[in-house]
Amino acid sequence: MNKILNHEFWLNLENMPIAWEIGGTWLFPLLESIHVIAAAMVVGSILMVDLRLLGVAARHYSISTMSRELAPWSWGAFVVATITGVGMFITRAASHVLNPAFQWKMALLVLAGANMAMFHFGVYRKINQWDTAYKIPAKIKTFGASSLILWAGVMLSGRWVGHIV
Repeated sequence: MNKILNHEFWLNLENMPIAWEIGGTWLFPLLESIHVIAAAMVVGSILMVDLRLLGVAARHYSISTMSRELAPWSWGAFVVATITGVGMFITRAASHVLNPAFQWKMALLVLAGANMAMFHFGVYRKINQWDTAYKIPAKIKTFGASSLILWAGVMLSGRWVGHIV
């Protein structure tokens, strides 16, 4: 793993003209600002569904309706956050891949994606059994709680990336 993290590929990314342009101009703070707003939109829209899965908010909405209406916002914001994140990443790729906060952020993103995939391709297939239920099954609540914890970790570790150099 250390060989991958210390590979010259990361330095080559940093030396691309676009990385220099982003890192040395007003583009970096612009990308950073957009990234924070997009990440907040991702987590905010996911938060609403997760709170419904936990049965603590929006109980009068069906989970399928909330999920269907908020998914485009989540995915759109996720795409924007990814593009801006890559833009910031390439300016210091070699140090970011060695940064523990960045490593945690990426690991937690993967886990959050796996949690979402297991939910949508697993228990969500039987949503008609609990879609409008007042009392949500424990298994469903577990996915919501896991999602909240994982996304909070993504946001917290992401905040630390710039402070651990």
